[in-house]
Amino acid sequence: MMHPSEIEFMAENEIIQIVPTFNHAGHVHLICGSYGPFRAGLPLNVPIWVALNLRQKKTCRILAPDWMAVDKLQERLEEEKASKFFTQLPSNFYLEITQMLLTVASEDIPQGNDIKTAVKDLWDLRIAKLRSSVDLFIKEGRVQASLNHLTPMEINSVRPVFPDTLDALMTLHEHINSSDDREDSSQSSIATPSSASFSPSL
Repeated sequence: MMHPSEIEFMAENEIIQIVPTFNHAGHVHLICGSYGPFRAGLPLNVPIWVALNLRQKKTCRILAPDWMAVDKLQERLEEEKASKFFTQLPSNFYLEITQMLLTVASEDIPQGNDIKTAVKDLWDLRIAKLRSSVDLFIKEGRVQASLNHLTPMEINSVRPVFPDTLDALMTLHEHINSSDDREDSSQSSIATPSSASFSPSL
């Protein structure tokens, strides 16, 4: 199981737009790619961790992703409510990105409180749907399941439940199958006489 901090680390590599307040003619070469040049007032794509670092130094302004607009989050929420399946989200790290940006750059993001509420509502709805799916999975005694469009953090939230549950289900299935095999074997020996009993005398 991944620790939430590991998932947040993955989220920090997502690309976001910033507006720098400084000039740097060259490119900055990183393991994940090269970024630049940095020109004051002109939007530029960088990994989130770079954006957060520059914002903390007050050398840029962060532009919220398009999907973070309140009206678009509300649309996603309504789509999720209307579907019995999990809908595909614009980001696999919607929760982590929202938390990071609102923590470091809340002044850059209009309607921050409304965004936080909408994202929390979306998270709560999807987690409730996920728990219902897990409950159904357990009640029906399944050993395999397929759920599409889950995010890493959502999967991580229910992962602790599965190892023990699956072990218990597998043990139960093995016990049932073993009992059935013994019962079939017992019935077969009773129903089929030995060959010696029916052999004709010579």
